[in-house]
Amino acid sequence: MFYQTLIDEFTAMSRGIIGEKLTGIYLHGSMAMNCFNSEKSDIDLLIVIEDGIRNVQKIEFLKQFVKLNEKGPAKGLEISIVKREFCKPFVYPTPFELHFSPMYLQWIKDNPENYVESMKGMDKDLAAHFTVINKYGIVLYGEMIEHVFEEVPKKDYIDSIWCDVKGASEEITKEPIYMILNLCRVLAFIKDNLYLSKQSAGEWGVSHLPRKYHFLISRALDCYKSNQLMREDMELARQFANEMLAIICRQKLILSDE
Repeated sequence: MFYQTLIDEFTAMSRGIIGEKLTGIYLHGSMAMNCFNSEKSDIDLLIVIEDGIRNVQKIEFLKQFVKLNEKGPAKGLEISIVKREFCKPFVYPTPFELHFSPMYLQWIKDNPENYVESMKGMDKDLAAHFTVINKYGIVLYGEMIEHVFEEVPKKDYIDSIWCDVKGASEEITKEPIYMILNLCRVLAFIKDNLYLSKQSAGEWGVSHLPRKYHFLISRALDCYKSNQLMREDMELARQFANEMLAIICRQKLILSDE
């Protein structure tokens, strides 16, 4: 596995700080789905705990985690800590105890106390993360996935992945690879009930979406699997986003009436 030493260090660090309250540590995202690219992917991790942990533990966790993040891929590591009681039975939106993403590094460095006080609440993204864990997740430590996680209801999963793409009309010009492949992933689930990685979703899109977008999707795929930047026709990309969002909205309405 890529970054195995780093993952082992993370697991040992988490066990040391959280101790007996630790239920399990789970790998999800592109690495678990076998489409990891060290230049384009982050490492997605989820920690489940039996009960809340103190702020002093969170601060120590972040202090060590920031150092580990420096050893990671270009996009870094992303992690959420969640109480077991919200995993099974599943609660949506899902409460979380702590979240880390590299976008918050400066905040953590400047004021870790304020960060741990603020970085807790509800996160709709966790429904998608739990779904990937149920389908593809890897146990790094602790209890088996089926003992900890309940299947995420379809309506909650759809709402979660919809939140990730609903701004695609504007965001596709800034992050064309991410948005094109994610739109394909949402459509693959809504149309064919498939739980796909970005890479597999792009391949599905080339086979199932209108021919006029095949080159655009193929370029997104090529760039995702390599270190290339995507510099395609952004007007066509916006057209793709608008057309796919319209299809998704229609399908969501149909599914909500079922």
